[in-house]
Amino acid sequence: MVQVEREKLLERTLEKIKQAEPKEVRKRLRVSFKGEEGLDAGGVTKEFFQLLGEELFSANSGLWTSKYGDEINWFSSDNTWDIKSYELIGILFGLALYNSVLLDVRFPLAVYRKILGLPLGLEDIMDADIRRGLQQLLDYECDDVEDVFCLTFEVTWMELGEEKRIELKPGGADVAVTKQNKEEYVLRYVRWILVDSIQQQWNSFEKGVMIVMESSSLDLFLPEELELLVVGSPELDFNALEANTKYEGGYTKDSDTVMNFWKFVKQADRETQIKLLKFATASSKATIGGSGKLPFVIQRAGPDSHQLPTSHTCFNTLLLPDYGSNYDKLASCLGRAILECEGFGLE
Repeated sequence: MVQVEREKLLERTLEKIKQAEPKEVRKRLRVSFKGEEGLDAGGVTKEFFQLLGEELFSANSGLWTSKYGDEINWFSSDNTWDIKSYELIGILFGLALYNSVLLDVRFPLAVYRKILGLPLGLEDIMDADIRRGLQQLLDYECDDVEDVFCLTFEVTWMELGEEKRIELKPGGADVAVTKQNKEEYVLRYVRWILVDSIQQQWNSFEKGVMIVMESSSLDLFLPEELELLVVGSPELDFNALEANTKYEGGYTKDSDTVMNFWKFVKQADRETQIKLLKFATASSKATIGGSGKLPFVIQRAGPDSHQLPTSHTCFNTLLLPDYGSNYDKLASCLGRAILECEGFGLE
């Protein structure tokens, strides 16, 4: 059992991971937040990983490059002062996978290819301009490659306002890219971006992942399948979820409150739908198999009142007071509940 304070979540978690033996790390994780009554049957663990992910995978953490915007988490080659943190992130990544908890991480497919030990190629380059330029070089059939592209086996980039250079092979600054060696240039350039430039950071991350997953058969998965296990599916089908939902406590699919609930869901914008799913299940994405495979329960939480809906995220159960046919009241109370959802308690 891991017990942590919300206010020092990252600090305390990293302390406990450092203290743990590898065999202890591989045990099923159970989490409690100090001062809260949540009984961890899975939901608290899901929230624990979600909160950690918001910190660790934030663009403000300094661990990820800003070259590709906020929608991609890619290792920052500039970060050479905090290499150990990548190992701890790798452990948390492995723990989430081991405990079947979805992570809110935006890794490109190249990360999953690397974990599985698969080769990388031009299609894995995240920068569309670089990818397009290298493809144009490969597609150029004339003999004047050297004059048209004016390239050598050297890479230049800006770091903290200073121009940096690195040769892709010994003496590369003096080796022109020609029709004969352009394939070699592209291969070396791709390897530098995806492998060599982040070798320290990647080795640390991979070490952390394998502390948890070394005896697992990850090589049975395709990269796309592994990604789905880690982050879930962003495609939310609430019609499929409705068809799979069970009702308890006196509710049926024809109850006024239930019908108003699904009316609210289907009329809501995507951001509200995502927050609602997170409120009820502690995850903002669908599990493998899609929304129709997610076990979801709507339980009657007493007669009409001014109480807000609550949830047992460990059981994917929404506790919904019987607001009857009053749609506006349900919409107001449910809207407030999903906006004020931080915290986990049982009443």
